[in-house]
Amino acid sequence: MTSSTERPAVAPALPARTRWWRRPWVAPLMVVAVVFIAFSLPPYLSLDPSQSRVPAPDFFPPHFVMLSLHVVFGSIAMITCCLQIWPWFRGRYPKAHRMIGRVYVFGGCLPAGLLGLTVGLATPFGPVTMVSDVLLALLWLGCTLTGWRMARQRRFVDHRRWMVRSFALTMSIITNRLYSVLFAILLSPQLETTFHGDPKLMVATISGLGAWMGWVLPLLLAEWWLERGDAAKRRRRATSAARS
Repeated sequence: MTSSTERPAVAPALPARTRWWRRPWVAPLMVVAVVFIAFSLPPYLSLDPSQSRVPAPDFFPPHFVMLSLHVVFGSIAMITCCLQIWPWFRGRYPKAHRMIGRVYVFGGCLPAGLLGLTVGLATPFGPVTMVSDVLLALLWLGCTLTGWRMARQRRFVDHRRWMVRSFALTMSIITNRLYSVLFAILLSPQLETTFHGDPKLMVATISGLGAWMGWVLPLLLAEWWLERGDAAKRRRRATSAARS
């Protein structure tokens, strides 16, 4: 019998999990998402086109059906996205994170993005809004599918970055509505002057401003947040290298 002097292998230490309360914005975000869905979804579940908040163009009869499905799938994306960006949930329930991630991509973003692309092309609010809606749908699909592909390749750092962008675009519908209300309040007194008494022109202007600012600003904020995190990591590496 021989004795071995080799030490047993020691499993690498797992990274500390983020405490649920270290992300205080997650719970308010979930509340906002639920309230927004509770307000936005019922008219499109009624199966009554007169309940739609977007007038259907005469040249596209299936508009209400496709818009309703877009809202339903978009609601799924918003709810699942809130869980996906919660670090505590990801760390504690990795299997649930992967399962909900598939629902987010294939049961939310993918159908909602494709339907949004079609509905955007048929928007009744003019070409400025149409270009914004189409570009938003393409970017949403692109960021989400790229993030899913990065996860499949186990490139989790890149996966996280792309999904942060996808999250910003998913939630941009909320900021879109907020900006639209703000511009409606600011521009309505100018109906008879700036818009020469033409309400359609005013509505198209409000819609275009809200559509573009609704997703461009959140996406820029997401890029700033990612760059800030990368800069902090570079500073930590430089400090560590200087001490060694």
